[in-house]
Amino acid sequence: MTTDWNPILRGEFEEPYWKDLLSFVANERRRTTVYPPPDEVFRALHVTTFADTRVVILGQDPYHGAGQAHGLCFSVNPGVVIPPSLVNIFKELRSDLGVTPPAHGFLEPWARQGVLMLNATLTVRANAAASHQGKGWETFTDRVIGAVAAKDQHVVFILWGSYARKKKALILDVAGDARHTIIESAHPSPLSANNGFFGSKPFSRTNNALVEHAQAPIDWALPADDHVG
Repeated sequence: MTTDWNPILRGEFEEPYWKDLLSFVANERRRTTVYPPPDEVFRALHVTTFADTRVVILGQDPYHGAGQAHGLCFSVNPGVVIPPSLVNIFKELRSDLGVTPPAHGFLEPWARQGVLMLNATLTVRANAAASHQGKGWETFTDRVIGAVAAKDQHVVFILWGSYARKKKALILDVAGDARHTIIESAHPSPLSANNGFFGSKPFSRTNNALVEHAQAPIDWALPADDHVG
C-alpha cells in the first residue's frame, strides 16, 4: 500500500488476525476462484487517499460474479452488466438530482473525487456471497472507518442497509454525533429499495452537507465513457 493510508494501517499488518486472513485468502485462491483479482483488493484505498476522503459509501461484500468486482463497492468493471442494486442507485440518482445514468456501472470517477467506496469484506469466493465474512476483513475495514471518523475534517458517511448501518456506532464512538454527517436508509437491493431507499435523496443530502462545511460538492454525473480514470 503506497498511499497515505500506509502509515495509518501499517500496524494492522503485524497483528495475528492479518496473517491468518492472508493465509485464508491465499488458500482460497489456490483451490477456487476469488474476486476481485489480487491487484484490485485494495483499490478503494489506492484510488481515494486518506487525505482526500470526504465521503464514505459502505458496502458489504464484493460482487461474486465473473468480472464484476474491482475493489470499489457497488461498482462494476467496464463492459459488465449493471447489477440490480446499482440499477436502483442510478434510479435514485436520477430522481434526486435529475442525473441521467450512463450505460455502464463503473463508479471510479466518484472515488477520484474523494468518495471512499469501501466494502466491509474485501474478497469473496466466486458465486458464494458472504463466503469470506468473519475471516478478519471486518477488523481491518473497521480500522479504516475509525481512521476516517477520527479526521478533524467533516466527512459524510452513507450507510445503506442494516449491515452498513451497524457501523454508525463505530463512527459515533470515535467522533461523537456532531463532527460528521451520517446518511442512513434501506439498502438499494430490489428486496428493500421500496422500503426507504427510494426517495432518501442521499446524493443531494451529501452535497448539501459538504457545501455547509465549505467543501466542494461531488459531481455525481458519470461520463458516458466507462474507460475514464
